[in-house]
Amino acid sequence: MSKDFILPDIGEGIVECEIVEWLVQEGDSIKEDQPVVDVMTDKALVQIPAKEDGVVAKLYYAKGDIAKVHEPLFAIAGHADSESASAAEPAVATEAPEAAASATDSSSVTDFILPDIGEGIVECEIVEWQVQEGDVIEEDQPVVDVMTDKALVQIPAKESGVVEKLYYQQGDIAKVHQPLFAIRVAGGAAAPVGAKAVTAATAELGTSEQSTSERSTTDNNAPAQRPGKAIASPAVRRRARELDIDISQVKGSGAKGRVLKQDVEAFAQGTENAAASATVNATAQPTATSSQAVGGKRVEAIRGVKAAMAKQMMRSVSTIPHFTYADEFDLTAVMALQKQLKERYADQGIRITMMPFFIKALSLALKEFPVMNAQVNDDCTEITYFDDHNIGMAVDTKIGLLVPNIKQVQNKSIIDIANEVTRLTQAAREGRVAQEDMKGGTISISNIGVIGGTVATPIINKPEAAIVALGKVQELPRFDAQGQVVARKIMTASWSGDHRIIDGGTIARFNKRWQEFLEDPTSMLVHMI
Repeated sequence: MSKDFILPDIGEGIVECEIVEWLVQEGDSIKEDQPVVDVMTDKALVQIPAKEDGVVAKLYYAKGDIAKVHEPLFAIAGHADSESASAAEPAVATEAPEAAASATDSSSVTDFILPDIGEGIVECEIVEWQVQEGDVIEEDQPVVDVMTDKALVQIPAKESGVVEKLYYQQGDIAKVHQPLFAIRVAGGAAAPVGAKAVTAATAELGTSEQSTSERSTTDNNAPAQRPGKAIASPAVRRRARELDIDISQVKGSGAKGRVLKQDVEAFAQGTENAAASATVNATAQPTATSSQAVGGKRVEAIRGVKAAMAKQMMRSVSTIPHFTYADEFDLTAVMALQKQLKERYADQGIRITMMPFFIKALSLALKEFPVMNAQVNDDCTEITYFDDHNIGMAVDTKIGLLVPNIKQVQNKSIIDIANEVTRLTQAAREGRVAQEDMKGGTISISNIGVIGGTVATPIINKPEAAIVALGKVQELPRFDAQGQVVARKIMTASWSGDHRIIDGGTIARFNKRWQEFLEDPTSMLVHMI
């Protein structure tokens, strides 16, 4: 079996190079660290050495071609593989020439390289394999679910073929630009079967059929659930692994049978209690006092979204001088309008909450205060103003805090924004936000009010310049224009700004404009496209 040699990083910022000269040919034996090819980058001539001993199975580029960094450069086979393939050829040719030719043509097995799955992401956790070794897969078929530090991502196959080898187990950490699994390309799946039929596959076939029959009989009497097929989030699966629990045996209490963390904890506690009861019954030595665990502790690795959030927040507070500003909004009028539109569009399946109004009004205010939609570079020598208002929404999910953003809000209607809010919120809570939805944000909103908070000091989502936290809406007494006490729906908006480019007066005036749009929603009409 051959595997691909991946062209490594050959210089900072280098993404491609020119093949100047191959120092080996297909079929040559090479040693570890032996020079294989000279390539020319935009900075220098670089010689690429072999990483291991073997035989050059295939050169993927010709002299003068442009090779891409992190893409296969050549294929290498081990000496044993090469010799066994050579020894097997005469026997196959004698008994089945056509099968031998087919086997030769399709004998190469290529590695699927884990691609870039998000800006700055270098590794991910294997959550669940959707295929097994030996499975036939089609192009674009989901192969594996992986957890990055931002979201749960499903990796599809790039081509049809047979899964030759899975390089990682569930729970392992896979590296970006490294082989994830090996695949025998479509058209080659039949060849190994033909070749093995001449040698040992006939005997294995009978055994396989018998095993399949036995499994079928067993499965008919077994529960419908299969190991690893429970509906659960990655965090819950990880907790089950820590407790050495088969998650498929845990009865889920969530929607559609979803296994929750408390279900796993209860299952583990039940198992421990059962074991303790068995011990007590066996020894027949009842204790006068109940034993209670004290002084225990549990250590968990911080991974995935939570680890990313920790790093991002640390970078933000340590590099951005934050300052805060808060004010009260009277949302009585806009909430009445939201209620009318919610009822009107409910039959069309459009869910209109208050968030689309907050987002659209914010965009209208940004047109008048573009510095609030700007970003400064790390050494504070340049400021970049963005025409697009890509407004992020912080979503509290089971895997951590995600901040997807709605693109080009300045060009969207309230209905368009409502549809985007629904789509992104559902995707975030399922942990399947597209990477494109996570990138390019210019300002963020965090709605702490849905949980119950009133005032907050939010941390800026670097490299953005500002973030606002929305408190819960409270019905409070206020004086009207005639001095009468009336009930009004009041919310506190808490801002954090980057004091390098935003001052107190700017954020106060900007917030006042945003407030005007929300307290008199009809005023937004003349400013909309």
